[in-house]
Amino acid sequence: MRSIDRRLGDAGMLRLEFLTDRIARVRMDPAGHFSDTGLNRYGFILPLTGTETQTQVTEGPGPGQAATAAMTVAWGGNDLLCLADGAGKPLFTLTSAAVSEAGAQVRLRVRPDEDWVGFGDQTRDRLYHRGHVADCHVRNVKSYVPVPFFMSTAGYGIMVNTTHRIVFDLAAADPQALEWRDGRRAIDFYVFAGSDFRGILEQYTLLTGRPQLPPEWSFGLWYICRTQANDYEAVNDAVNFRREEIPCDVIGLEPGWMEKNYDGSLAKEWSKTRFPIPSYCPKGPHNFTNALKRLGFHMELWLCCDYDLSYEAERRIGQTTPVDDNARNAGFFQHDAEQDAHFSSPMYADRVTKRDEAWFEHLKKFVDQGAEFFKQDGAYQVLDHPDRRWGNGMSDREMHNLYPLLYARQMLEGYEAHTGRRGLSFTPCGWVGFQAWAGTWTGDTGGGLKTLGAMLNTALVGHSWCTNDMEVTQKEALHFGYLLPWAQINSWNYFRMPWVQGRELLESHRFYAQLRSRLIPYLYSWAWQATRTGFPLIAPLTLEFQEDPACRDILLQFLLGRDLMVCAFSQEAYFPAGRWLDFWSGAVVEGPGRRPLSWPAQCGGGLYLREGAIVPLGPVMQYRGERPVDEVELLIFPGRNPSAFTLYEDDGASLAHRQGASAQTPVTVTPAAKGVRVEIGERTGSFAGMCPMRTWSLRVVTAKTPGAVTVDGKPAASWEFDATRGECRVTGLGAPCVVQLRA
Repeated sequence: MRSIDRRLGDAGMLRLEFLTDRIARVRMDPAGHFSDTGLNRYGFILPLTGTETQTQVTEGPGPGQAATAAMTVAWGGNDLLCLADGAGKPLFTLTSAAVSEAGAQVRLRVRPDEDWVGFGDQTRDRLYHRGHVADCHVRNVKSYVPVPFFMSTAGYGIMVNTTHRIVFDLAAADPQALEWRDGRRAIDFYVFAGSDFRGILEQYTLLTGRPQLPPEWSFGLWYICRTQANDYEAVNDAVNFRREEIPCDVIGLEPGWMEKNYDGSLAKEWSKTRFPIPSYCPKGPHNFTNALKRLGFHMELWLCCDYDLSYEAERRIGQTTPVDDNARNAGFFQHDAEQDAHFSSPMYADRVTKRDEAWFEHLKKFVDQGAEFFKQDGAYQVLDHPDRRWGNGMSDREMHNLYPLLYARQMLEGYEAHTGRRGLSFTPCGWVGFQAWAGTWTGDTGGGLKTLGAMLNTALVGHSWCTNDMEVTQKEALHFGYLLPWAQINSWNYFRMPWVQGRELLESHRFYAQLRSRLIPYLYSWAWQATRTGFPLIAPLTLEFQEDPACRDILLQFLLGRDLMVCAFSQEAYFPAGRWLDFWSGAVVEGPGRRPLSWPAQCGGGLYLREGAIVPLGPVMQYRGERPVDEVELLIFPGRNPSAFTLYEDDGASLAHRQGASAQTPVTVTPAAKGVRVEIGERTGSFAGMCPMRTWSLRVVTAKTPGAVTVDGKPAASWEFDATRGECRVTGLGAPCVVQLRA
């Protein structure tokens, strides 16, 4: 890593650090006192050590510049700092920067046609932010996951290195300027150079962490029981899912599982009346938790937490920070913060923390009884704590937005260390780097349209594992909720069980749940890709079709993996350039342009395959692991160009995949003038419990009946053509093999 220090007159010292040829850190300080943040200290910003960056420095007595292959940073001219790409094209100019007791203020001169995406869940009604103000501070309902990172249409990204409240003016006050005001009294930001959003996002997640692959069962349906439920109701709900043949993998319990409602202490225990667990058999085999497990369910428990997690964070980096018990600070309390009956005022004084004990320690007994993850409610995370001096010495102004990151990471790592199994952290809150540690739901915002805006904005900061509290009384909301990266029904205070919604809605639940079960090989494979590249499993169209201006304002459609486009809450949709296949009817739509939508009676929205799609469909399972994935059907919509897909598999639950225990099967589709060629390659790799044999089948979209179908050069033993859908179905295949459809 190359570091350059230079004096900029009255602005003080400039420190440039080039982490890669596309990532630079910029710091300025009047006195040359440079410090790190909790993001650096606790590893939420990765050091990227060992990277070799060729940097050429050119300077005279005044101005100078440093250049890599991808960016040039110039200083000391008429403006403080200028950034250009590798070809010398100007990207932005930093015109002023100041530090005061109130914080830091930075101003950039921007292009008149420039616009910005990013900032996470701090707005839900737009994806592009020119002319708006982005207020980044974790707050209940209003802004669960604000992230001080944005990407510009001019070809760069910026992440401000802060955990304080920060407000961005995006050419709202001045159409020629982007400005931010940071509560941290330091100028410290990372710059990312890239020709498009995909490339910038890849660099951002390289620095702040790629998502970690969750358990395979997490991609099945989750059902959260009423908070008034008891052990009988929970088991009865589980039995009903199996009886109704609605695939479901998770049964969760809301706050009512605890003896003391909303118990944030270390003394929490099961409700003695609702969930009595005999003292003589706390772990089974006859308790309700064991019954759920035998039915194939994984159990989730609701939590609220106001524990000081900074003590454990310090221990993990080998540090101890003595704190004066009498130290207090004015803090920063957002007086217009959203209110909730259970956490509607500031929290004063820490009454629960044991400094020498990690928060996860008292949860181990529940894990040992069958809990496989915890719903880490917004609860006290979303509140400011005006009088608190945290155990690491930070004021609440610095710690408030950092807290959700510590919570997510310590829960995930605590579970994995205790069990040796893959963990899952589930919370509505986050900040920079949260995508590497947490899955989220959209908090107390329901299951309708506005939650989609939140998820698309978090996707634009690299987040993949997300869901909402599905609205179960509308087919449109079922369509949306079942076709998210994760799918969750939360009964909360109500009766949201599928079987009490009436026969028509019950059939829709069953239809979508079984479809989702079949799609899990597709979802899991693209989830694996997200862990490698940082490209999110759910993506707004503008992230994939950045050059299409019509995609900028689309909040009612998204890509689920590369090949599926979900259309939600609308009777029409926009189709980017190329061909799109209606998943329901088999009809082909040519883009670009807006088209009306229609769907079958049991459905609630449009679902389309993009040209070149390869979608593996597995067998319907009532829960993951009910049977081997010994049959896979490939739904293929050949494009004008070759396309490829890798089916990824591992044991779905252990940590062995991190040491390479996995298998990949490549599939390629090559169009030709007189047909199409499909190759299912040889599976490579292995893992415990891998299915030894598999039967493959193909459904290939083709305009007319093939004149011949061959498998490895010989006539196919079994194939048929569906003229209604325009599909050729080839069955009984082994792998590896080459299938050719000839006109």
